[in-house]
Amino acid sequence: MQTILKGKTSEVIIDTNGPVIIIGECINPTRRKKLVSTLQNGDFAYVLELAESQIKAMVDVLDVNVGFPGVEDTKLLPATVKALQNRFDIPLCLDSPNHKAIEAALKVAEGKCLINSVNGDEDSLNRLLPIAKEYGAAIIGLTMDEKGITHEPAKRLAIAEKILERAARAGIREEDVVIDPLVMAVSADPRACLITLETIKLVRQKLGLNITLGASNISFGLPNREVLNASFIVLSILNGLTCPIANPEKITAIVRATDLILGRDDYSVRFVEHFQEINNS
Repeated sequence: MQTILKGKTSEVIIDTNGPVIIIGECINPTRRKKLVSTLQNGDFAYVLELAESQIKAMVDVLDVNVGFPGVEDTKLLPATVKALQNRFDIPLCLDSPNHKAIEAALKVAEGKCLINSVNGDEDSLNRLLPIAKEYGAAIIGLTMDEKGITHEPAKRLAIAEKILERAARAGIREEDVVIDPLVMAVSADPRACLITLETIKLVRQKLGLNITLGASNISFGLPNREVLNASFIVLSILNGLTCPIANPEKITAIVRATDLILGRDDYSVRFVEHFQEINNS
């Protein structure tokens, strides 16, 4: 299964049988006070700095989230998209709970974007699927619904199936649906990792879709988070994860090594290129 995303002229293929694609998480005001203050002043210099640092770390897609209290994201998200695309040619993942902000950004975006995200709740499906269809965007489906987050992998799979069925009914191709099996903090629930890994496996086996997740959520509240995140990423890739949302500066080396071990990097080209880039920077 291939999900194709596009920038102005660039193209990224997320492939269930191909190398892992990294969606950069860093353009997000959460825990970044400087991003909030600069965006409030209409200053995009720090956004561009975050984008450039992730691109140098060999990110494939940029997640763009400008949500913070009091923001008028129907104006700020499209303005941020334009600022990024004026400087960089890379596919974007538009990240907002406000469907109006998503639509406003899609109106100005070049290429083919990924929407982050819809879920199994009827209101969410009815708001976002028509927007994805109208603008030809791919969309992430969260395995939760109006009842919240279930801790049973089979029920998460059922929600993924519902999202896929409703997307097809809306005229969206199945390859343009990417499933997020959800990652919860293992510090709060010792079975959180196992539930997510089992959901990944089920979605891969039953639906054959591309799979994303917020990789760093698993380690919230714990020390040495990078070690835990790296271990979880490797296990998730082995089970079917194809496009994690994460900080490329921290996971690209792990991803390249995992792809190489799994036979997805002929003659070690991508692995070697990554470390050559680091040594030359």
